[in-house]
Amino acid sequence: MDKSWIKQPHTSTEYDQGIKGFIIFAFRDELENGEIICPCKCCGFKKPQSRSIMYDHLKCKPFPKEYTIWIHHEESIGETSTIPPSNVSNIVQDTVVVDDHMQNMINDAFGVEDPTNEVPIESNAKIDQNEDMVPKASQQRYEETKEYYELSREGEQPLYEGCVKYSRLSFLVKLCHIKCLCGMTNKAMTMVLELLKDAFEIANIPNSFYEAKKTITKLGLNYEKIPVCPNNCMLYWGNKEDEERENCKICNTSKWKSKAKVGAIGVSGDGNNRKKIPAKVLRYFPLKPRLQILFLSSKSAEDMRWHAIDSKNDGMLRHPRVSDAWKHFDLTHTWFASDPRNMRLALASDGFNPFGMMSTNYSIWPVIIIPYNTPPWVCMKDTSFIMSMIIPGKKMPGNDIDVYLQPIVKELKELWETCVDTYDSLKKKKV
Repeated sequence: MDKSWIKQPHTSTEYDQGIKGFIIFAFRDELENGEIICPCKCCGFKKPQSRSIMYDHLKCKPFPKEYTIWIHHEESIGETSTIPPSNVSNIVQDTVVVDDHMQNMINDAFGVEDPTNEVPIESNAKIDQNEDMVPKASQQRYEETKEYYELSREGEQPLYEGCVKYSRLSFLVKLCHIKCLCGMTNKAMTMVLELLKDAFEIANIPNSFYEAKKTITKLGLNYEKIPVCPNNCMLYWGNKEDEERENCKICNTSKWKSKAKVGAIGVSGDGNNRKKIPAKVLRYFPLKPRLQILFLSSKSAEDMRWHAIDSKNDGMLRHPRVSDAWKHFDLTHTWFASDPRNMRLALASDGFNPFGMMSTNYSIWPVIIIPYNTPPWVCMKDTSFIMSMIIPGKKMPGNDIDVYLQPIVKELKELWETCVDTYDSLKKKKV
């Protein structure tokens, strides 16, 4: 059997016909609804999958190039080569695929890892033979998961030819993590990437940090910049009139810094032609996408129902769900309490000195959201905290913090009044 298609690009016609042939060969002795182990790098010859799911996996995640003798799928050595039986164990070891944790995270976050989740690789995906192997997903589902496929393609690209430890995406994420931990500037990151690109020409590395951010932002880690009055009077946000204002409608303070670097033409606070830079900027992280991810991920979707499923109560207050306030709320809003997936959120904020020097008169106030649906050993971990906004210094907001909370209050009201559809990895459907 010709297996040259294994080394072809997974978007080519030869590769597509090849995986169809492999599936027909692998399922030759199985029933129509049977399952066998999948050779994709995510399943790693460990998880049994159906025909349609295996086709999706192999179409999205390239067929392992070392797996040329299909001994895991009952192909005898004599059918394809003259390799002595004594070397079969070595062949088995060579077919083990390195598990890409970054790709697993992407699959999990976008809700496409579960076997019953039918997601098309292309909107017009069809098979000439055995059409029942391809799930009948709609064009709408393809459009909804378009971002996943773009990110998945980034994850499939190896860092360099033959690299199995890092993909292009996992390398960029780890590099960005180092940047955050060490406080590196964007300029320093660009210089590091340029050096790596020059030293390792074969590596698939972006030329600048700006290009790298285009990939990183697909993970949903973006935020909005909202100009603020330096005296904490108002946000230049909410309607067109406020957004276009040049001065605060309360204290008449200029929206812009009086001293700025010479750059694009614009009028700053001192009347000179300088680059227009807001005097104060609020960083706001949209809440809805982050709440949706909690249900897209199979590791957290079950925890979001914990408060309603766990009925143990020994009289100790270990979680807000056993408090009188929680019970009173459930009695008042029975429609909300009827669905355990409805979110119970806590909001907290506190200031700290980002420079680590007590003599520096500056403080940053992050606003954190905590999902109380989850058990206490999960919701109180810092990894479960949801960053909502970062209120800049140099003075504390004090009683004016309500000015900064306007975006999150508006979004919470929208969530209360209208439901937001999302994919539930436990229900395996959009609800």
